[in-house]
Amino acid sequence: MNERPGSWLPRLQEVGERLAEEWTSARRGAQDDSPKPHELRASDADRERVVQVLQDAHADGRLMLDELEERLTTVYAARTLGELAQVTADLLPPEEQPINLDGRPVSAIFKKEHRGGRWVVPAELSVTAMFGTTKLDLRDAILQNRRIIINATLVLGGLEIHVPEGLEVIRVTKDKTVRLTKQPSEPDSPVVEVRTSNFLGEVKVKEPPRRKRRR
Repeated sequence: MNERPGSWLPRLQEVGERLAEEWTSARRGAQDDSPKPHELRASDADRERVVQVLQDAHADGRLMLDELEERLTTVYAARTLGELAQVTADLLPPEEQPINLDGRPVSAIFKKEHRGGRWVVPAELSVTAMFGTTKLDLRDAILQNRRIIINATLVLGGLEIHVPEGLEVIRVTKDKTVRLTKQPSEPDSPVVEVRTSNFLGEVKVKEPPRRKRRR
């Protein structure tokens, strides 16, 4: 049966994403006792992010006044990120949510994929880039652990990581370990360890501008 040119791409993307999820499940091994993303405690800043979304929804008519008041009560009583995430689930698409608890693998198969904003970075995250680019923005993220492991499979693809000040990134291969961040960090700074299996793949780290020292 004849197929349109390029019609196989969506199927290849689906297979790649499914393999990435299976790879992550196989690597988890022992039960992780660390808090799950939805169990992490919410901050005042997290609550204010959600409040802004609710106020915008009320302003454009998506929420009536009584609904707004009810949800605001829920927000200020919320203790965890999971409770906050439920409040805006029906107001915005997943990529625009003020709190993102999506811990699934990030896959870019013949495309570009981005994860950023206020999201929880799991203790171990699988990233796949096959003829595509994945971008992880950690500048406003919540790290589940002080040491994050990114298992990156790059096949003629790239991984770009945007980091805040004080976060160290290292790349680990079979032969050596290389520090990718240039700015100095404290001995107890959080670390992102990128473990790569790649064929002509590239890992880039974007750091904030270096602060000028006062004279």
